[in-house]
Formats: sequence, C-alpha cells, structure tokens
Amino acid sequence: MPRAHLAGDDGVSATRPLVLLVDDDEGVRRSLALLVRAAGYEVLVWGSATEFLRQTLPDRPACLVLDLRLPDLDGLDLLEALRERESPPPVIFLTGHGDIRTSVRAMRTGAFDFLEKPVEADALLGVIGRAVAHDRAARERLGIERAARARFDTLTAREVQVCRLVATGMPNKAIASQLGISIKTVKVHRGRVFQKLGVASLADLVRLAAALPAPDRSPTPVCSATSPSPRSASLTTKWKR
Repeated sequence: MPRAHLAGDDGVSATRPLVLLVDDDEGVRRSLALLVRAAGYEVLVWGSATEFLRQTLPDRPACLVLDLRLPDLDGLDLLEALRERESPPPVIFLTGHGDIRTSVRAMRTGAFDFLEKPVEADALLGVIGRAVAHDRAARERLGIERAARARFDTLTAREVQVCRLVATGMPNKAIASQLGISIKTVKVHRGRVFQKLGVASLADLVRLAAALPAPDRSPTPVCSATSPSPRSASLTTKWKR
C-alpha cells in the first residue's frame, strides 16, 4: 500500500499544523506541497481517497485539500466518508472540474470551501489558514466537552437529579420537596456535586453543563454514562427531563 509521505525530508513536527493533500496528479501534489510547506505547514500527500482513508492521521490541527475527481472514490464520496468520523478535518476542494451544482452539493455536504484551479497562492493559503484555525477551535471545544462529560460521569444517579435541579436555580427546599428527601440530604448531594465537578458557584456549574453537547446532537445524553452501571443507570434520562 502506498504510504502517505511528508513533503520534505526533515520529519513531521508535532507542533506545526498539518495540511493533508489528496490529488491523483503527482505534479499538482508536488507544487501544492512546496507552496504550503513554504508557508510553515507540515504536509502529507496521497494519490487517492482509498490511500487516505487507510491512514491514521496525527492528532493535531489540520485541514484537507482535496481534488474533486480521483481514480477511486471521488472527492464528494470521501467527504461523505469523513462525516462518519468524530473529528474530521475541514475539507477544501481544489478542482479544475467544478460547476455551481457541484460546489453547492459540496458545501451542503460540509466542505469548508470550494476553489477552482488555477487558484492564486495567496487565496489558497488564506483559506487554508482559516480552515486550520477552525479545526483548532473545534478541537478545543471537543476537549472541553470530553472533560465536562468525564466529570459528570462521576456523579451518582441521585447527584445527577440534584445537579439538574440546582442548575435551574431551584432552592434547596424546593429540591427536597420535589425529590422527597430532606433539605440536609440535598445539601450533602449538592456539596458532592460541586466537589466532583470542581466548581465553586452556580454560575460555574451552569457553564460546565453548557459545555456538553445538546442531547439531540449526541447519542450520549447530557450527564449520562457511556456504559451505565447500576450506580449510574438513570443518568441517561434524568438530566434532560
């Protein structure tokens, strides 16, 4: 299997953002790689969509510059396949065979931008810069979501109930009445919630909860455990009720 290779001989840096190039024209790959690398990016190149999909990508900010017409899967098929991944890189189409209908389809499918060859170097590098910045921000948001979910997954089912009600601003007395427990017990659970989540105020709690994806956008509801145990079986529904 042809292996993706760096456009250069100095090895892949773990700190610089990455530009991924998929084009079946070797000359185009070489010229694009030289241009992008001169702008300060690391570059990986492939000659087909199949080769690209077989590769495990480095976990760092990146974007994909993709030809529309490829010898196996075309660029739109590859874009569809990438949508199945948790955190796919932004896709910039760069093609000499574009039309309005195709560009509209690409953007609706989730492409970051659609450029036609020949393209000015500054225009391409500008789009690449915005795409990499977009990916960096998306990765930061995903990291925050994962950290928030990990904290919420430490709560017991009762603590999730208290957490949900506290986050609405409901006072302890009302929470006790709704859950059928004493005010003292509510205070104990509330203290444990704040301790486990590492928050010091109601505002902090609300912000942490807001970092989680909405239930209708995630297969794992807010405050739910990925694999519910007897301790946390009710987490999957109680937060979003």
